Amino acid sequence: MTKLSVNINKIATLRNARGGNIPNVKTAAIRCEQFGADGITVHPRPDERHIKYSDVLEIRPIITTEFNIEGYPSDRFISLVLEVKPDQVTLVPDAHDAITSNAGWDTVMFRNYLSDVVSTFRKKGIRTSIFVDTEPVNIENAAHTGTDRIELYTEPYASEYPVNPATALQPFLNAATIARDAGLGVNAGHDLNLDNLKYLHRNIPWIAEVSIGHALISDALYLGLENTIQMYKRQLAD
Repeated sequence: MTKLSVNINKIATLRNARGGNIPNVKTAAIRCEQFGADGITVHPRPDERHIKYSDVLEIRPIITTEFNIEGYPSDRFISLVLEVKPDQVTLVPDAHDAITSNAGWDTVMFRNYLSDVVSTFRKKGIRTSIFVDTEPVNIENAAHTGTDRIELYTEPYASEYPVNPATALQPFLNAATIARDAGLGVNAGHDLNLDNLKYLHRNIPWIAEVSIGHALISDALYLGLENTIQMYKRQLAD
């Protein structure tokens, strides 16, 4: 069964717009779990414009499902992950000023660097995932880093899906198959929503986890958080 991890960054963005602690990200994490989320994802960035490093430390003790921390493996990020010891860390190649993740790793160029980072986390029992595109060479070299999983960057799928779902899916099906054959677990995330999630899941049922934030939190403004999480869960039910 593909798990749903809810990224709560946008909750923190709303809080930060006014300062203070409304909405409360800890409460949001608790409610997401109560409403059926299989995990909570956070992505602290260097400027802390949404999730703050202090949020990560405060959220960790209350998570009863699975905690996934995404981020660029700077020294500060690595130190945070080693202190928090999440269930999973997802390594992304974001520039410090990136608005959102917009590319996967070049695992050929950064293979040695990623291998060192992966080794550091695995020694502490933290599952690792590397954010990649669908290029076979990047998936094959990700496998050589020792990572447990990859996360497929699905923005190109989401963009093409309204035009031609089958065409949109094909490179991701190929990539997920290569990853599975290489012994890697497969996660997916970025721009997945209620329109395109079911088709991806039905055709790549071995995806272990999807991480969804922007679309899910946006839908919750209209539909309510509990109802929205259950709607996303139903997309992954068959």
